[in-house]
Amino acid sequence: MTIAIVYASNTGNTEDLVHLLQGLFSEKQIAVSMYPVEEFPISELGRLDAIVVGTYTWGNGNIPDEMLPLYRAFEHYGRKDLVTGVAGTGDSGYPSFCGAVDEFRNMLFVQSNLAATLKIEVRPQGKDLDRCRKFVDLIVERVCKKMFSKLT
Repeated sequence: MTIAIVYASNTGNTEDLVHLLQGLFSEKQIAVSMYPVEEFPISELGRLDAIVVGTYTWGNGNIPDEMLPLYRAFEHYGRKDLVTGVAGTGDSGYPSFCGAVDEFRNMLFVQSNLAATLKIEVRPQGKDLDRCRKFVDLIVERVCKKMFSKLT
């Protein structure tokens, strides 16, 4: 099972979230490669079973500039068999809470096999742990289902 987490973090909150998610995958004995978005080779999209996008929201609910090449790669290479999830942090005091998560979700729903989305208020807290576990469970279940269907 090849899974990557590709993320951008401005304040460190999204980075904290993706490290928490990586730890939850590890608890399931699943190794996950982590990439800051600037270091992710787009060519890897073709070999992954799943990818988790971790993003913060910028400005008025926008995808951060550094995430746009990844967003466009999904649009261009659309892999309906690629299991995806998108997670992010934001502040509900803004009109478009985690707007970048919504933008990725809408596109990934069309271009991939979207399994889960997760929005966290500001930074992950203890109260968010169950939601984070469920997010990881949904990704793993979808990948296992995909792998099983290939065998039958």
